[in-house]
Amino acid sequence: MDNRRTSPEKTPLGDRTLDAASTFELLELAKSGSGPAVNVLFTRYLPPLRRWARGRLPRFARDMLDTDDLVQDTVFQTLRRLQAFEPQHEGALQAYLRQAVVNRIRDEVRRAARHPASEEVEDDAFVDEAASPLDEAIGREAVDRYETALQRLKPEERQAIILRVELQLPYAQVAEEMKKPSSDAARMAVARALVRLAEEMGHEG
Repeated sequence: MDNRRTSPEKTPLGDRTLDAASTFELLELAKSGSGPAVNVLFTRYLPPLRRWARGRLPRFARDMLDTDDLVQDTVFQTLRRLQAFEPQHEGALQAYLRQAVVNRIRDEVRRAARHPASEEVEDDAFVDEAASPLDEAIGREAVDRYETALQRLKPEERQAIILRVELQLPYAQVAEEMKKPSSDAARMAVARALVRLAEEMGHEG
């Protein structure tokens, strides 16, 4: 378990501490070599990404590497290599880290499939018995269509769904991440995005 703590010291942000800084400000500091800024980003983004990742890693792959450890290692290593990352919109870092975790999970699944355990792997071994939050929301059989449809949405629509459906953030936090004026505005944005997602998934079906 990682025990990193955010820094309470004053920063180049004036009277504000790093904890009060925006993600954009923290990114700039992290890219300039600020270890404390990396730690704050790590603390801010690790918990929701852990929640999202649980259930995504199949059982036989989880036997080789704990999901929480996988996410923690991936997020920390990615945050240490941010020099080439240029956020194009609010929430871009969340999507960037999520994709890094997805890529790592896929690598672990492929590695585990190449070196299976001694017991025979069933045809449905890539499906975890415990449904992830995403599985529960849209149904396990629809995940592949969901992933494809998600990539065809506008960035804001995609962000709304990831924040609310996958990461299960409260609407108040969704509003903050998306720069919406209120929780109700965030709820409406999510609802509209889900309608668009359903349309795109219908095309996939």
